[in-house]
Amino acid sequence: MFTGIIEEVGTIKQIQKNPASAVITIAADTVLEQTKIGDSIAVNGVCLTVTDLKAGSFTADVMHETLRRSSLGSVRTGSPVNLERAMQLGGRFGGHIVSGHIDATGKILGIREDDNAVWYRIGADYKILKYIVEKGSVALDGISLTVAEVRSDSFSVSVIPHTRANTTLTHKKIGDIINIETDCIGKYIEKLIPGHGGGVSREVLLRNGFI
Repeated sequence: MFTGIIEEVGTIKQIQKNPASAVITIAADTVLEQTKIGDSIAVNGVCLTVTDLKAGSFTADVMHETLRRSSLGSVRTGSPVNLERAMQLGGRFGGHIVSGHIDATGKILGIREDDNAVWYRIGADYKILKYIVEKGSVALDGISLTVAEVRSDSFSVSVIPHTRANTTLTHKKIGDIINIETDCIGKYIEKLIPGHGGGVSREVLLRNGFI
């Protein structure tokens, strides 16, 4: 589990591409502190397991499903990536609940300055937009952000200077692909509603006070 508060920006050091998977090595510093093999690190919002550790870098396997769902298949040697270690129990919860399981990717359709903030408009499919609500939370490349506006084909976030300067957003351009993880609470609620993939009857919901 993660919070979406990026700890540092790392760099892709090496990529070994297989027919439907990959092994990536990432140069980092802060996230290596007290990290051991088997720990989880979110890379651009994707939860990966550390399989090897060396001074100044860690290695992780990326399976086919992860490459299909996220933008990790398009990263190159030298690409910057957002990094966050799994949340420690008892630590500050500064962002929102982020699982590190990417729902889909979106495309940056617009970037505009608004005094000290920068707005990013993200184009996305309806299957993602139905979980995006104004003033709700969303993780973009693992960054916990607040949704500022929702349209029929896109949504926007407004980013403060600190967040932009300390994440990969400072490198993003119009047309770039970005990982999207929607707030998991909405998906669970939808699952419970009869007729929406539920398997939970109206009677059960009534009995337990959900409706």
